[in-house]
Amino acid sequence: MAGHSQFKNIMHRKGAQDAKRAKVFTKLIRELTVAARSGMPDPAANPRLRAAIQAARAGNMPRDTIDRAIKRGAGGEDGANYEEVRYEGYGPGSVAIIVEALTDNRNRTASEVRSAFSKNGGALGETNSVSFMFDRIGSIRYGAGAADAETMFEAALEAGAENVESSEDGHEITCAPDDLGAVREVLEGKFGTPDHARLDWHPQTLVPVASEDTAKTLLKLLDILDDNDDVQRVQANFEIPDDIMERLSD
Repeated sequence: MAGHSQFKNIMHRKGAQDAKRAKVFTKLIRELTVAARSGMPDPAANPRLRAAIQAARAGNMPRDTIDRAIKRGAGGEDGANYEEVRYEGYGPGSVAIIVEALTDNRNRTASEVRSAFSKNGGALGETNSVSFMFDRIGSIRYGAGAADAETMFEAALEAGAENVESSEDGHEITCAPDDLGAVREVLEGKFGTPDHARLDWHPQTLVPVASEDTAKTLLKLLDILDDNDDVQRVQANFEIPDDIMERLSD
């Protein structure tokens, strides 16, 4: 289990489906609000908002909820002033972790993130303390039904992408951060709106976690961070053997 796919496994282990869905909606609504406030409220003219709407739809958010979030952001009606904040640190097993958040209270979020690290075998570091171990990339994802692997590869290459990984789960297209907008526009014209199109962090190397106890604590830390309403995304550079993951999933 590699870091970039950690939450697919984590989410399968969670119960309380209604509570989980509410937390997901909270994060999506916050992104919709910030995206609408940071640019035009028209998704056709605001790529970030267009991506946020697509993510909300993929999360089965009702259309009226999406519309209300956009209107609040465009009109500044919710009164919250969300800031984009990044935290970096090390988890158990010297795993590097990047936490991206949208918060209306930096002190609260920093305290909660720091507490999560310290109580679960990790330590929060300074900005740029671990990000040098990751590449900043543009990431675009399409479902497997959008195109076959060869068609997607040729289209992405022509659009200026750097790499395409296709599997039965879908297509992962990566590009330079500055090229994300241009690549997305070309691919949208051919295959429609992607599942996501965003800036992301990609680990340069993966840290093997061979201890079951270390893996259990690491996953608990990532779970707690992901459950925080302020946290939008978590990336880490770990790899857990399948046999350990199977035991932890029992």
